[in-house]
Amino acid sequence: MKHSIVIMGVAGCGKSHIGRPLAASEGWPLIEGDDFHSAENRRKMSHGIPLTDADREDWLTQLGQILARAPAPVVLTCSALRRRYRDQLRVASPGLRFVFLQISRAEALVRVAARTSSHFFPVELVDNQFETLEPPVNEGLTLTLDATLPVEELQSRIRWWLRPGVAA
Repeated sequence: MKHSIVIMGVAGCGKSHIGRPLAASEGWPLIEGDDFHSAENRRKMSHGIPLTDADREDWLTQLGQILARAPAPVVLTCSALRRRYRDQLRVASPGLRFVFLQISRAEALVRVAARTSSHFFPVELVDNQFETLEPPVNEGLTLTLDATLPVEELQSRIRWWLRPGVAA
């Protein structure tokens, strides 16, 4: 059986940009993690106020419930910045895989600044994302990729990694 996958990383790394075509190519539903933030969390972020672990708790619980109820694999876009966040999702969905889209602070700033008219997340919070980030080093079922690679290359590498017996 195939398992769900989380496309993770800091703001601007391309989670949705990669997740959308990956879900389409696999024939899996896409779950945009940002769609499940509370109105209060969205308000905080849009005003440049970083979220705390407590702010993220209900959001992560809800995403875990969605993963647990999914009758078939899904692609979830979710920052999953701390290991404990990823572990919470793993408990909800055993066998869950993570693709970490690694990006530099400078590139993230450029990308987030370029989308300010279409996204609630402001450039002022990029530094907080990097301060919060615990890269998934030595975590099983995790693939780290350079987020600046072309979309086609990222998709190809992810699809290869998803093949049975490869992601271990």
